[in-house]
Amino acid sequence: MGHENPNPATVRPEDSRFGLDAGHDQNGGHGKMGYGALALGALGVVYGDIGTSPLYALRETVLAATGGDTKAAVPASVVIGVLSLILWSLVVVVTLKYVVLLMRADNNGEGGILTLVALAQRSLGRARSHVALLLGMIGAGLFYGDTVITPAISVLSAIEGIKLVTPVLNDYILWIASVILIGLFVMQSHGTHRVATFFGPIMLVWFLTLAGLGIYHIADDLSVFRSINPYYALLFFRDHAGVALAVLGSVCLAVTGAEALYADMGHFGRGPIRGAWLYIVFPALWLNYLGQGALILADPSAIDNPFYRLAPEGLLLPFVVMATVATIIASQSVITGAFSLTRQAIQLGLLPRMEIRHTSEQTSGQIYVPRVNLLLLVVVLILVWSFRTSSSLSHAYGISVFGTMVVSSMLAAIVIRRHWGWSPLATGALILPFFLVDVSFFSANMLKLFHGGYVPVLLAMGLTLVMWTWMRGTKILFDKTRKTDVPLLELVTMLSKSPPARVKGMAVFLTSDPETAPASLLHNLKHNKVLHERNVVLTVRSADTPRVVEEERVRLARITDDFWRVDMVYGYMESPNVPKGLAMLRKQGFKFDIMSTSFFLSRRSIKPSPQSGMPVWQDNLFIGLTKSATDATNFFQIPTGRVVEVGTQVTV
Repeated sequence: MGHENPNPATVRPEDSRFGLDAGHDQNGGHGKMGYGALALGALGVVYGDIGTSPLYALRETVLAATGGDTKAAVPASVVIGVLSLILWSLVVVVTLKYVVLLMRADNNGEGGILTLVALAQRSLGRARSHVALLLGMIGAGLFYGDTVITPAISVLSAIEGIKLVTPVLNDYILWIASVILIGLFVMQSHGTHRVATFFGPIMLVWFLTLAGLGIYHIADDLSVFRSINPYYALLFFRDHAGVALAVLGSVCLAVTGAEALYADMGHFGRGPIRGAWLYIVFPALWLNYLGQGALILADPSAIDNPFYRLAPEGLLLPFVVMATVATIIASQSVITGAFSLTRQAIQLGLLPRMEIRHTSEQTSGQIYVPRVNLLLLVVVLILVWSFRTSSSLSHAYGISVFGTMVVSSMLAAIVIRRHWGWSPLATGALILPFFLVDVSFFSANMLKLFHGGYVPVLLAMGLTLVMWTWMRGTKILFDKTRKTDVPLLELVTMLSKSPPARVKGMAVFLTSDPETAPASLLHNLKHNKVLHERNVVLTVRSADTPRVVEEERVRLARITDDFWRVDMVYGYMESPNVPKGLAMLRKQGFKFDIMSTSFFLSRRSIKPSPQSGMPVWQDNLFIGLTKSATDATNFFQIPTGRVVEVGTQVTV
């Protein structure tokens, strides 16, 4: 069953006028918090993923260069070359592209792949905005792939350290990892605000530990400092051309989580995120990788697990526990990101309505999406039991990470050229180097397509198809029903000349098109033959900005003494609340009492049609999506006791 407006949050270019002056401070709405507190919070939320990459990144990259033989001696040139590749990837991809460049491309303080879509849409206009939207769908699909792989590989890689503590537990690694992951996803329904304050300090200790252990082992072989020179990265490609692509496919593991810097900008602000990276995270990662490299050069047998071999034997068990906690925090980061991305996609008209629960009264960004949480858990457990080791899962990782980065570079080029107004030459000079790096990494990871890389590809293809079907089906449904719609002003004129019986109170009719009479209004007149004393035709829309200032939230237009048109606007990071929005009209002199108001919704039964413009299978997919959509009453936070639903049937 579908509602009259299966997805009311349709992005339109003209909506960009709403909220352009939204007061979103640089700290992402946390203006009362200090710089240090925000930077500490960023350590716990933003850098969990990239902060746990030393568990597996160097090991997998060196093994890719040596053919996967953990018993063979590792040439010094390979270790130095791999270290140089990893360190300069952190510089180019994370520091220059994300920290320096992309974090400037914010939408009222918000970042992320769908923020780039919104900015690109605004710049391209309605005629060509579908290009940006399609890129956004692909990028979002790949991000979801990263979301399911990160918890699986992070927790597995941490638990695998148990083998070094006691081989007896080796047969129980998958079970231990599964229990931890189930507990993590179950915890989501209770919200993370109570434990979030511990994430930052824990990750600070984690990064200090990474740096300390790295420094402790650098003295094992000081020649690792040669890796600071990018010449050795280029030299590696010359001397090991046969394995260069395979090595690139593993180097990318060191920069997983870079997208989080940009996506979480709205939560902590540009300054604290940059500061945390430049002064804590990057130095700690750099020192740890140097320490691992020095250890491998001094003891080639350490290649089986160089990260855990950094720890003194007596501290190995606490180190495994700390690593497990860090990977849980890293997993929490991407799960939270998936919830935020889902809400943005719903508001941008890419997905059907879903139940969204707010888990914090103080922070609107802390949300829980039950359906997404369950789907993520199921896919994560399937991955854990299918691939069984973090090394096997690493093959599936890079495609989703760098696929998203390629898309972000393309969208950034549109934003810089159109939104910032740079010349084509300047835009190309800035973006082309990053784009070539991203494409190189992505191409290298495509070698793993049949060894696990198909997982994020299939996920991205499936999700892109779902989003495209939803957007296309919504438009077809809108166009079809519009042909039979009655202009609202024409209906009001008719009712003025021949008024029906009146009942007390106010009626609110929700519709996606304020120019035509809502089907629920027509059916109420047809079957009940009555009209309320006051009638409001309400349209809820989504702006292409993350938030809308309260002064721009609601607009009231009088049609007659008993008919009004209300336009209610929410940013794509906000959840619509119709009663609260209508209550704001009191400041404009409009009387609103929830207890004397009835909300009328049209519930549609949709049937497939051979002339729909989509294949029959896609029609059925769209119909299935409309049936799965969360009830409009819950989505708009309308009291269920005040809602009247009217059923209609329509073909799509």
